[in-house]
Amino acid sequence: MALEKPYQNIPGTTVFDADMSRKGYHLNQFCMSLIKAENRARFLADERVYVDEWPMSEEQKLAVLARDYNKCIANGANIYFLAKLFYTDKTPFERGVSTMTNMGPEEYRLMMLGGGRSIEGNRYIGEK
Repeated sequence: MALEKPYQNIPGTTVFDADMSRKGYHLNQFCMSLIKAENRARFLADERVYVDEWPMSEEQKLAVLARDYNKCIANGANIYFLAKLFYTDKTPFERGVSTMTNMGPEEYRLMMLGGGRSIEGNRYIGEK
């Protein structure tokens, strides 16, 4: 049986498509709110109170509070929106993204400078 979305079958990859966009809409809007300094200050003053102002699922809220970026992505976050959360925490983008891998920031940086992750082991499952 063919998958409705064959790209869901790529190891270690979550594709941000229309369904993920809908799933993460409020999570991404929360992240966008952090563009404003006053919102960053309010969030950092009481994170739980601030996330409760947003109609996110409890799983999304807990992922934000734990800074579990992989769980945020699995719940519809887009990396470009998550960058606002990195900035709020004074975390460089490279460091924030490296926490989503099994690499440290320097190893991640070198991998990206070397052209990104290898295609070996990162194709559609079943593809040669």
